[in-house]
Amino acid sequence: MRRSFEKAASTYDRAAVLQREVCARALERLDLVKLDPGVIIDAGCGTGFATQALHKRYPRATLVALDIAAAMLHRPQSRIPAWKKWIGSGREVFVCGDNERLPIRSGCVDMLWSNLAFQWAGDLTVVFAECRRVLRPGGLLMFTTFGPDTLKELRTAFAGDGKIHVNRFIDMHDIGDMMIGAAFADPVMDMECLTLTYTDVRSLMRELKAIGAHNVAAGRGRGLTGKLALQQLELRYESYRQDARLPATFEVIYGHAWKPLPRMGPGGRPVIDIKAG
Repeated sequence: MRRSFEKAASTYDRAAVLQREVCARALERLDLVKLDPGVIIDAGCGTGFATQALHKRYPRATLVALDIAAAMLHRPQSRIPAWKKWIGSGREVFVCGDNERLPIRSGCVDMLWSNLAFQWAGDLTVVFAECRRVLRPGGLLMFTTFGPDTLKELRTAFAGDGKIHVNRFIDMHDIGDMMIGAAFADPVMDMECLTLTYTDVRSLMRELKAIGAHNVAAGRGRGLTGKLALQQLELRYESYRQDARLPATFEVIYGHAWKPLPRMGPGGRPVIDIKAG
């Protein structure tokens, strides 16, 4: 996964139309949130589109831009004016790290934001546990990810050879259950389907490659797709053509939840639950 996103760093911005649109829609949801964060993590920041937007919204906050691919981090770093680097006045920190093992100490983050990155995790329950660990009590987790109808046309067109060519994405309700299992409070989930259109299926596949979208599913093919297989894929995908364009569906899931504040007893001391072993 890291190698795939390292390679895509130079082409990502040109192809990430959907990622920017979803990010903008998620940012609008912050208008309803009363929070003045001191420290924000942009987990899976890519080339820093959301990092810049969060910095404008919360200019006094320290922004931790975190991504698994160092080459991705070089893009937002290069946009910082030289004078800010020289005097050390910037409020952005760049960290190369994995969402399943955040290199951040516990309880020091006010908001953890992530736009279309959690779907690449090997174990989303581990990601949520890490998010809860680094958040302060009362801290906010806000994220977007993809649901199971994402690229359903491509998945169907590929079907038949016994291999998995398109990632399987987790259902919104299951994600909500994972958040509850990670002891987050007041989780809110909703989704919408967005459709992009292409002149041909190869244009879609080139765009997916340009943003580093890769197949991490068990059972995926390990070799290159042959010429005949590509021709068959194109023929099957043609059944979806409308108004001279081929659609590609993306099921976008929006979620947020809070790390609960400690419960206090009558004497003002925190309540600690003790479970029998």
